[in-house]
Amino acid sequence: MSQPEDAPRGRGRRPAAEVRDGVLTAASRLLLAEGMSAVTFERVAKAAGASKTTLYKWWPSPGALAAEAFFTTSELDLEFPDTGNLHADLVAQLTAFVRLASHPSTGKPLTELIGTAQIDPVLARAWTDTYSHPRRELARQRLHSAQRDGELHADADLDIMVDQLWGACYHRLLILKVPLDELNVDRLVTYALRGAQ
Repeated sequence: MSQPEDAPRGRGRRPAAEVRDGVLTAASRLLLAEGMSAVTFERVAKAAGASKTTLYKWWPSPGALAAEAFFTTSELDLEFPDTGNLHADLVAQLTAFVRLASHPSTGKPLTELIGTAQIDPVLARAWTDTYSHPRRELARQRLHSAQRDGELHADADLDIMVDQLWGACYHRLLILKVPLDELNVDRLVTYALRGAQ
């Protein structure tokens, strides 16, 4: 049986960072396997060998934990390349997002988190802080780098570009509910860049 992080273990308690990583890993596994309803403090604590008290201390709600777990899970898959070719980098990043959003194990939790965030202000805040704003900032940084390198006009509106590119994906995913993997990412990027250049 797993011990909570506040129980004696060898020479002492587990480091907080180790406990936190274990909790996020456990939450990610439950989220991807069973969806948001499976991410309860009780189930995550048991799976991670942590105490529920610790989870309450670090996350205001199971939804907030699920949001951070999803970001942690998707972070490597959604890394933003910077090869010096903006078109290729945008296509690569958007293709990775489409793949993530289209896969059953990650697409369902993604839409559940976004949907629940519309009626749960605690989750909405956590989603903004741990997923949507950090991901948006990565895109803005790559576009800003392209401005410095002369691939985009200095006065190009980076926020509008992000809205155009990722907004098209979310519109298909959440509003139209059509297969996202049918989106022609290369064409989407070409049109967005044509307007910005």
